[in-house]
Amino acid sequence: MRYISTRGTAPALGFADTLLAGLASDGGLYLPETYPDLPPLESLRGRSYSEVATEVMWPFVEGDLSREDFTQIVEESYAVFDLPEVCPVVDLGHLKVLELFHGPTLAFKDVALQLVGRLFEHVLSERDGRVTILGATSGDTGSAAMEAFRGLPRASCVILFPDGRVSDVQRRQMTTISEANCHAVALEGTFDDCQDLVKAAFADEAFRNEVHLSAVNSINWGRVMAQIVYYVWSHLQVSPDGSPVSFCVPTGNFGNILAGWVAKKMGLPVDRLIVATNRNDILTRFFATGTMEIREVVPTTSPSMDIQISSNLERLLFEVMGRDGAAVATLLDQFRSDGTVSIPADTLELLKAEFGADRLDDAGVCEVIQSVHEEHDILLDPHTAVGVGVARRIGSPSSPLVCLSTAHPAKFPDAVFSSTGVRPPLPPHLSDLLERPERFDHCSDDLAEVEKFVRRVFAADVSGE
Repeated sequence: MRYISTRGTAPALGFADTLLAGLASDGGLYLPETYPDLPPLESLRGRSYSEVATEVMWPFVEGDLSREDFTQIVEESYAVFDLPEVCPVVDLGHLKVLELFHGPTLAFKDVALQLVGRLFEHVLSERDGRVTILGATSGDTGSAAMEAFRGLPRASCVILFPDGRVSDVQRRQMTTISEANCHAVALEGTFDDCQDLVKAAFADEAFRNEVHLSAVNSINWGRVMAQIVYYVWSHLQVSPDGSPVSFCVPTGNFGNILAGWVAKKMGLPVDRLIVATNRNDILTRFFATGTMEIREVVPTTSPSMDIQISSNLERLLFEVMGRDGAAVATLLDQFRSDGTVSIPADTLELLKAEFGADRLDDAGVCEVIQSVHEEHDILLDPHTAVGVGVARRIGSPSSPLVCLSTAHPAKFPDAVFSSTGVRPPLPPHLSDLLERPERFDHCSDDLAEVEKFVRRVFAADVSGE
């Protein structure tokens, strides 16, 4: 399998080099040259999550890892989850909820990053190399990345998060990690500012090479690859005859739902993919009108979705624009310079044939959390509530509808308590989280300052100080 950039000029790479690179050298995102076919669904029924994951992902890594090594890496990645089924499906009547929060940091990012961290360690060990992970987080990616890379001798991990715009639990999951190779940095600004700084650092080729920069945001193909699996897994649970299933996905950066679109490209019988956003609804507006327009980021009770620039949409645009990297680069350059850009009407119609979209505000989120608790005695986090609310509104009468539940309710106790009067407790392994000492740095929204900090981290970790 070879991987190509959405901007069209970076060299094609194998899986291991794509994993370590993260962002392509031309500023684009990597995608496979071709999408492999899924194994027959019947051959996957009754098998464990790890077995399904190995079968689904193997074509993406074959040639760079041995089958034996990859199988072991996958098994070790999912052995750390709380439940043997890893990602259970919960019944809310016609609507099903896929719980993706049973990993170490209680968020769906664990499903991919527990695997990605082990893949990094394997590849770096074989090459006797080291990397500096630089990432941006709107709340969950940061702690999942730091948990995956904590203590690894070949990786430094620096995560930028928007100061004051993540929940207390989300922040503390990053700032209470004691391993010296992990560094949480509170940035003055929004998640989009954090993400822009990460991309700018990757665009600085001299700096990128100097500190061996790599990424574990959803710009890294390894993240998307691992997320494909739970679409297949949940399909096996809710569609015993293999008939089509629809999925509703609360999303900000578009990586999670993109994995569902890739699963469909690989042959998974998918009816509709429904984009669910909060008040920061650039994606909902885009799928309705074909216009991307940046507006002010509004703080909400679902902060991981408080985003106006959805990086992974670039991969979808590359596909629907005939894999024309130059056209994608021109479109996105216009978007960043003007703050708005529109796609042709025929391209929009292609997207509307596969995607629906809607938004839910904070009042709607509160109502959904309350009603689901009253009707099913289940607590939802506010991001999952966005998905459930949109799924209920749009519906899917002709096929089973699965909503992805992206975080444990205990990560957002204030929002859950205000809706239900119940304060969800943290699991035992995090029960003392709010008492643990915090350790983090501050940084302004300035590339030179961020690069200076990363250089200092890299030098200290290399020297072992």
